[in-house]
Amino acid sequence: MLMAYTMKEVVNKTGITAYTLRFYEKEGVLPAVDRDVNGVRKFSDHYVDCVEMVQALRSTGLPLAEIKQYVELYKSGDRTLPLRKTMLANQKSKVEEQIVRLMKTLEKLNYKLALIDAQENKFERLP
Repeated sequence: MLMAYTMKEVVNKTGITAYTLRFYEKEGVLPAVDRDVNGVRKFSDHYVDCVEMVQALRSTGLPLAEIKQYVELYKSGDRTLPLRKTMLANQKSKVEEQIVRLMKTLEKLNYKLALIDAQENKFERLP
């Protein structure tokens, strides 16, 4: 059985705002959503998966224009698999570089915190 979610349920499930969902749909970043007989949006599990993929790509810093390009390639079918794979592999490399930079930053912060802890402990032992 297919699940159909309301706008509010998708907002709660994904953390994306209703405004952003409508904007992404209008811009072609997300597929057009199905509507019931009254014109109310009904979101499928596949649609929620699409939202989560867009959120993941946005969180890596990928511009909306490139996400839209990826979506267009996806809509074009399996013949675009090599292009989509290249796009995702390039973005994966950028994310890995970000992680390395963040790990170096975390090491610096931990080092400074350890120095402060050492200084605080030294002063606590003074008479």
